[in-house]
Amino acid sequence: MTGGEVPVGRRVAQWRVRRRMTQQMLADRLGKSKSWVDKVERGVRALDRFSVIQDVARVLRVEPAALLGGEKPPPARADEGVDGVRTALARYDLCPAGPDRRSSTATDELGRRVDHACSAYRHARYPQVLHLVPELLDATRHAYAAGGRDGTDGLLVRAYRITASVLVKLGEPDLAWLAADRAVTVAADCPRWTAVAAVPLGQALRAAGRGRLATTVTVAAAHRIGVAARPGPPVEPALSGTLWVEAALAAASCGDARSAAEWLGVAAGIAGRADPRLDPHLDGFGPAAVQVAHVAVAVELGDGGEAVSRHETAIRSEGWRWLPVEHRAAHLVDAARAYLQIGDLLRAGRALTEADRLAPAEVRMRPAARTVLAEVARGGPAPAGVTHLATAVGLTR
Repeated sequence: MTGGEVPVGRRVAQWRVRRRMTQQMLADRLGKSKSWVDKVERGVRALDRFSVIQDVARVLRVEPAALLGGEKPPPARADEGVDGVRTALARYDLCPAGPDRRSSTATDELGRRVDHACSAYRHARYPQVLHLVPELLDATRHAYAAGGRDGTDGLLVRAYRITASVLVKLGEPDLAWLAADRAVTVAADCPRWTAVAAVPLGQALRAAGRGRLATTVTVAAAHRIGVAARPGPPVEPALSGTLWVEAALAAASCGDARSAAEWLGVAAGIAGRADPRLDPHLDGFGPAAVQVAHVAVAVELGDGGEAVSRHETAIRSEGWRWLPVEHRAAHLVDAARAYLQIGDLLRAGRALTEADRLAPAEVRMRPAARTVLAEVARGGPAPAGVTHLATAVGLTR
């Protein structure tokens, strides 16, 4: 399975059989035809787009590197933390026996704990987030069950959101989907909290290879809070803009360039009226967020040249520094993918080492980032920083 002489298509077939899937089952989960799968496995059709390899890998529950023929990157060193989150999500016995309204002091303290976990995520401190989340979920669910809709619903939605977001980062889309779906359930018929919950739900669905469903969810949530449907400034500009960005990314994951461009245009219009410093959810939404989304969309669509051009503009923009550390580091990983697409290994390596300097966990714990690192490391003579980083995470050239 790891020999370089084995074609990618044959690896797809081998993993498909190991997962007890027929060609039709694999095709259905990818949104492709059975003929497409058959041609890939026989080598008649090449898998030459990294985004498609990622989609196939997600469905087969392997890392892309396993299909590309390199050494499979080691586990994310977060298995124990993910298991703790999984256990917390599996608990259903948290409803109190009777009314127990929380004091405002207790609710404020819980709010500070949620803020702390969100801050840890924005700084890409994923081990810390994994440590915080199980107790945070228990506490917010207890408070919600005891207090009803006295503000604890929003705290619980935010706790589920941060849980889903970190699980997406660590390559656990199905578990992230569960957490995000529970956030939507808690949000019930509140448009604002439903929109907040729709952001990680869209991310989880996209990571699980359900791009079309992710577009439906995010577009519906954006319209529901009345962002683009009525004149005047949007009620929640940062939130609505983030939803349109997520919709564009989901469309790109399906190869729908037209919808991706349209929804990025909507997001850009909102960004012109939004101040990232005033974003209540601290996602840093603004013109720079839309610029880096253009890069991610171009990478997904296989247009490395466009992605590189937009990347080099985005990092020179005034708003770049207002993006959270996690967002900037994730963007640099996307930039590395763009440089790979145009064959520039040197600048791909530089983007990865800069991402590692900003947020080590973004590169060292994220399966998608480690796959890009593996591609750069074995693509030819690598900069010293890439070699050191590949060694640190256990990859071999």
